[in-house]
Amino acid sequence: MIQLSHDAIHFEEKKFPIVLVLDSITGPANVGSLFRLADAFSIEKMIFCGSSFSDLNSSRVKRTARATIKNVISEEQESAVDACRKLAQEGYSILALEISEGSLPVDSLKYDSFEKIALVLGNENSGIDEEVLKLADEHLHINMFGKNSSMNVAQAAGIALFEITKSLQPVK
Repeated sequence: MIQLSHDAIHFEEKKFPIVLVLDSITGPANVGSLFRLADAFSIEKMIFCGSSFSDLNSSRVKRTARATIKNVISEEQESAVDACRKLAQEGYSILALEISEGSLPVDSLKYDSFEKIALVLGNENSGIDEEVLKLADEHLHINMFGKNSSMNVAQAAGIALFEITKSLQPVK
């Protein structure tokens, strides 16, 4: 077997009606990784909210994101609460990736019943703001089998995007 180069790989291009809402994500490496995931899963855009790190000229962001920054639409909004309210008015279902009393395993939902999704990701230490959690249509978590109850935000986003895009209908 020979490893294929980027030019030799021809995946079917799809666009998914997903917006990532970044609620005060501060790590440049996480931001870079989220750009790569946003490009890989061909989502609509990323919204940096609150104190989310958004210096796209940072060498750490550029090194981690590679060329994907130019492929992914991103914008800044002051408040994740306001961003989620606006997205809800635009028909997005707000899904918060956060362990809570009523959270569901991310692999338990059939996402083809959702027209558009805003996936909210929270701060590396404090998670998603309580007001944003109250606005969410669903809280999702990733089942974990070790002793730890959380994982890196970019890793969690990758798992969630994989599960969501397995059944969510792409935009035509």
